[in-house]
Amino acid sequence: MEKEIANYISALGVDDFGIAAVQDYHSPKSYEISKFLPDAKSIIVLGFKVLTSCESPSVTTAQNGYLDLASFARTSSYQISRFLERKYAAKTATFGISYPMEIHNDRKAIADFSQRHAAVAAGLGTFGRHNLVIHPRFGTRIQFTSIITNLALQPKPKCEEDLCIHCDLCVKNCPSQALATKGQTDVMKCYAHSQPYGLVGDITFQLQRLGSSPEEQKNMLMDQEYARLKQAAYLGNQYMCYNCLKTCPVGIKA
Repeated sequence: MEKEIANYISALGVDDFGIAAVQDYHSPKSYEISKFLPDAKSIIVLGFKVLTSCESPSVTTAQNGYLDLASFARTSSYQISRFLERKYAAKTATFGISYPMEIHNDRKAIADFSQRHAAVAAGLGTFGRHNLVIHPRFGTRIQFTSIITNLALQPKPKCEEDLCIHCDLCVKNCPSQALATKGQTDVMKCYAHSQPYGLVGDITFQLQRLGSSPEEQKNMLMDQEYARLKQAAYLGNQYMCYNCLKTCPVGIKA
């Protein structure tokens, strides 16, 4: 069964994949796997190499690269889940590129499911100083999606090698100093800089508008700030900073 699944995944063009037993997935802040699929036994984690366009100095080009990747990744996850359900009568639950699907005041900026911890559990890499997953071949230039299933599949051995070279370039090049504390990412500092047109930016804009005069409100609605907030609301989270990924030298061929 594992060989058939591997062949199917490879034929779709997925760059790498791993399998983890549910009990080996440990995410300290996300929900328990049983919340998504009560009889879950395995997690199939798919790895997609980030396009070189994602490192373009043009934010528009980089964002388009990530939107393309997310679209391909979501389609791949769906096709694999259909294959598992039709071929093996499996139950599945899919998780796309990670971001919070439910907003809770006590769980700000915490995704329901952690792709990073699933990838490490599935043997696809180890955590670096930037708290991103470093893949043995692609370094940080990889994104993950996951499929939880009730199939009992053979797990892939975990990666025991420390793939981070501890150069601290990610720390030095973080404009918001979100990586100042080792082993932690100050998510709110990161989001304030990397997603200025996200939810926090929108709330800030609306509060400023409420306290403004009618003429000031008119000018604010005609400003590019408002246009970008509306655009982000339609397209989804738009990252404006990729420094931690772009400055990491691991996985770049000399």
